Amino acid sequence: MVAAIRSPAGASMALLDLALSGKFEALVSTALVLEYEAVLTRDEHLRVSELMVTDVERTLDAICRTAIEVKIRWHWRPQLHDQNDEMVLEAAINGHAEAIITFNRADFEGGAKRFGIAVISPSEALERVELQ
Repeated sequence: MVAAIRSPAGASMALLDLALSGKFEALVSTALVLEYEAVLTRDEHLRVSELMVTDVERTLDAICRTAIEVKIRWHWRPQLHDQNDEMVLEAAINGHAEAIITFNRADFEGGAKRFGIAVISPSEALERVELQ
């Protein structure tokens, strides 16, 4: 999400656009959306993206309308080195995700692998979606 708003011409934004148009299913949980809001509205991200808080809120609203909401029924913590990444992995596990899309592959691979979830870069994900 951060990469998408900071680099509107990149693979992350292209994936966001494809998810919003229903070309693939994105998963969200309540905790994940709240984390996205907290991170995306930080001054450093708003400054670089030239967005306003209301722009971020509209984007998150659109994501919430199109994504599949995952109810976290099982907590699997701790699995990862960074506790802030745990909610991403939990949404992926509980939502039976095929993959976690991130530039932060090293921090997710061990935990995700234990649950049969691939960890791929935005450009790899974009290739997969475009091949469908």
